[in-house]
Amino acid sequence: MIDRADQVERLLAQMRAALPMPARMTQHLLTALQQQSTATPISPACHITEVHYAGDEGGIVCHLAREAADESGRLVVISITHLVLDPRMPLAREINAYQKHRTKRLRRAQQTPGAGMG
Repeated sequence: MIDRADQVERLLAQMRAALPMPARMTQHLLTALQQQSTATPISPACHITEVHYAGDEGGIVCHLAREAADESGRLVVISITHLVLDPRMPLAREINAYQKHRTKRLRRAQQTPGAGMG
């Protein structure tokens, strides 16, 4: 088990009450999106417009509204671990704690032979 169900439920409820929330994409995510759409540079600024739980395998996923003129009408749904929030935001501490916990548990699961998570 990677996520704590009670923590996820509580965080999802708090996040839904705070939507839309500003965020920034990580460099890794920006690079991946840029490779898919090389026509226009992509801004890292975005807003989280919806959040869902994709089970232990996917964790918390976010629907993003991007702020650049590169909008192609494509929906971007990404793991919350690929986003950075302003540390001054009210939920930033809770989200950061979830991201760190999930990343740590995923790394540990990948190092364990026979682990089902990846």
